[in-house]
Amino acid sequence: MDYDELEDALRAGPATDRPREAVAGVLGEIAAGERQLRAVRHPLGFLCLPVVREGERGVCVHLFDGGTPSGQPTSAGAHAHSWELLSYVVYGRVSNVPVRVADPVTAAPPRPTHRVFEVHSAPDGTDELRPTDRLVRSEPGPEHTSGGGETYMLAAGEFHSTLVRNGEPAATLVLGRTLPGRTDLFLGPVHGRGHRTVRRLCGAEDTRRSVRAALRRVHAGQRE
Repeated sequence: MDYDELEDALRAGPATDRPREAVAGVLGEIAAGERQLRAVRHPLGFLCLPVVREGERGVCVHLFDGGTPSGQPTSAGAHAHSWELLSYVVYGRVSNVPVRVADPVTAAPPRPTHRVFEVHSAPDGTDELRPTDRLVRSEPGPEHTSGGGETYMLAAGEFHSTLVRNGEPAATLVLGRTLPGRTDLFLGPVHGRGHRTVRRLCGAEDTRRSVRAALRRVHAGQRE
């Protein structure tokens, strides 16, 4: 996968099938054992296949099994990336809920609903969530759903939740470009404490099993 070629294809709109073909190609390589890549179980509930890492740029394939995250849109799980995101929905439907954040606020009404946490990620897959002094009041905005073949963008620093509903699987091709001086952020409880989460690395066979299922869905979508 070439970052620049994929970015050009995504920004060109739905006229090209290059993004889907690229995903099918890399999934096929993983399923056949030609590419030794193991999926990472993200704390937000999806499988991440890190395909390209080029300094501040990266390309991943995200596989959602439809079980999590789900439910009614809330600010639970709301986060903001330190990087710009350009995402192509390979199959399924993915909903993004922007979360409006207002600050500063005081102890007087309206009271804060969340504390902002910084997320510091280590190379071993550990995410350290550090509480800040920033208290905010947040509420979800209008939900936007993207289907197969559609592309959506999220700016760095934009709080949002990503949802997959009704137990339906989905997959996205994600291009990210990290911006200097930015930090990943998470909305946590007002009185929450710092803690750590671990991005668990899946086994090789578990990875191939998930990839094969995703590849079947990609091919099924091509025949529609």
